[in-house]
Amino acid sequence: MKRKSAVNRVLLAVTGIVLFGTGLLILAGGFDLYRRWNLTPPEGWPLSTPNAVLLGAADRTRWTDESWWWPVVIAALVIVVLLALWWLLAQLRRTHPGHIPVGGTPAADGVELREQALSDALAADVRDQPGVQQARVRMTGPVGHPEARIGLTLTPGSEPGPVLQELCDGPLPRARQSTGRPRLSAQARLRVTRHKPHRAQ
Repeated sequence: MKRKSAVNRVLLAVTGIVLFGTGLLILAGGFDLYRRWNLTPPEGWPLSTPNAVLLGAADRTRWTDESWWWPVVIAALVIVVLLALWWLLAQLRRTHPGHIPVGGTPAADGVELREQALSDALAADVRDQPGVQQARVRMTGPVGHPEARIGLTLTPGSEPGPVLQELCDGPLPRARQSTGRPRLSAQARLRVTRHKPHRAQ
C-alpha cells in the first residue's frame, strides 16, 4: 500500500469513527433512549436527555475573560486550517505522469505517449531479457520528470548483475529513445523465483 493511501485511509477511518460515535451520542440523547430503555449513562455523560447540551454556558464562557484565551483559540484554528490545506494540496499533487510528452516538456509537435502504453512496452521489452521470468513496470513522478519503477522476477540460477546490466544497456535506452528524452530515471527491485528442492540421487 502506498504511503499516501495508507495515511488517507487512517485519517478517514478515524474521522468516520469520531463522527459515527458523535452521531450515536446525539441520537441517543435526542430520542431519550436512555429513559425509554431504562439505561443509566455514566456520571457526567453528555447529551443524555433531549434538553441537554454538549457545553453549558459556564463551560463556554469559563476562560473568555482570560488574556490568553482568544490568541490560543485563533492559533488552534489557524493550525487546523493549515493542516487541512496541506492535506488538500497533497491530494491534488500528481503521483503519476498520465501522458508523457514525447521529446521533452512541452511535447514536440504536441505528441504525447500514454503512461500505460510506455509501461506495457517497457515491461514487454524487459521480459525478453535472459534471466527474467516476469517484469512489471509502473511510471511515477511528475510529467516533466517521469520515473520507471521496475519489478523483476528472476529465473532460478540467474545472477542479478548481468540482468541489471542488460536492463541498463537495452530496454531503458530504447525507452528513452522512444520518448525522445535524454534521461529516464528508473528504480528496479529484484526477486528470485522459488524453485522446488531437487532430490539428490
